[in-house]
Amino acid sequence: MSVALSAVVCAHDPRRDLLDATLEALRAQTLDPARWEFLLVDNASADPLAGRVGLDGLPRGRHVREARIGLALARLRAYREAAGAVIVFVDDDNVLDPGYLEAALARFEAEPDLGACGGRTIAAFEAPPPPWFDGLGIDLACRDLGDDALSACWTGVPVEDRTYPRCAPVGAGLAVRREAFGRYVEAAASDPLRTGLGRAGRSLASGEDNDIVMSVLEAGWRVAYCPELRLEHHIPAGRVEAGYLARIAYGANRTWPLVLDVHGIRPWGAIAGWTAPLRKARAYVREGAWRGGPHRVRWRAACGLIDGRALLP
Repeated sequence: MSVALSAVVCAHDPRRDLLDATLEALRAQTLDPARWEFLLVDNASADPLAGRVGLDGLPRGRHVREARIGLALARLRAYREAAGAVIVFVDDDNVLDPGYLEAALARFEAEPDLGACGGRTIAAFEAPPPPWFDGLGIDLACRDLGDDALSACWTGVPVEDRTYPRCAPVGAGLAVRREAFGRYVEAAASDPLRTGLGRAGRSLASGEDNDIVMSVLEAGWRVAYCPELRLEHHIPAGRVEAGYLARIAYGANRTWPLVLDVHGIRPWGAIAGWTAPLRKARAYVREGAWRGGPHRVRWRAACGLIDGRALLP
C-alpha cells in the first residue's frame, strides 16, 4: 500500500510542551500507518530539532531542516520532500482529533475536484482573553462554521467578481491535494514577494495561507470546510494580550492588499507612500488609540492596511 498522505509540522523554535502534544496527537491517528508519513520541518530553529525531538511511533517519521527562515519557505521544502498525494499542514501548537487524517484523506479520495480543505479549529486558551477580544474580529486561526459542509469554487467567476470564500481553510490543519498545491509552489518559489507574505521570525504576516487558497481556486479546484475535521489550537496567554493582538492585526492587514493584488483582486486602490503618516495620524484619532486595549489594536489594524496599500504597485 503506497503512502497517500504526508502530515507535516513546520516549526521555528517551538515551545516544547506544545510540540510534544502535537506529536502525541499524530501518534494517535486512526489512519492506517501504512498509508501516511510524517515530516518535521525545522525552519531555522536556533537549537536544531533533530537532536532533541524524537519521532518514534510516527509512520516513516523524519526530520527535514530548512535553513531559510519563513513559513512559506518551510512549506515549499515540505512539498519537495513529501511523498503523499495529500499534504496536511499541522501547526506546532495544534492537537488533531484522532480521526483527522483519516477523514481528510477520505474527503480527497471521494471528491476528485477538491483542492484544499479544513475544518473546525477550536481555541484552547491558556488564559482567558480580555472581555473585548470577541469584538476585534481577530480569529487567531480558530473557527467553527457549524455542522454542514461548505465549499467554494472560482470556475466561471470573472476576476472582478471574485471574493475570498468564508469557507476557505485556515493554515492550522490545512489539507491540500499535492497537485493543487503545486500551482502555488510553482509561482511562489521564485517570487520573494510571495514567500514573504507569511510568518518569518517575529513577523506576524499571515497572507501566505490566503495565497495558497487563492492559487488553488485559480487553478480550477474547489476549497471546502469539512466539519468532521476537528483540532484544538492552543493559544498561549501572551497571544491574547493587547500588544500581541496589535502586532498580528498590523501584520495581517499589511499583507492582505498585497496577496489580493497577486490574484488580480483590488478592493482598495494604491496610495502614495508619503500620505501614510497623515492617514495613520487620522486613524489614531478616529480609533482613540491613546486609550489602549482594543482601541490601539484597531488603530494598528488600520496602519497595516495603510502600509499595505502604500506597497501596491
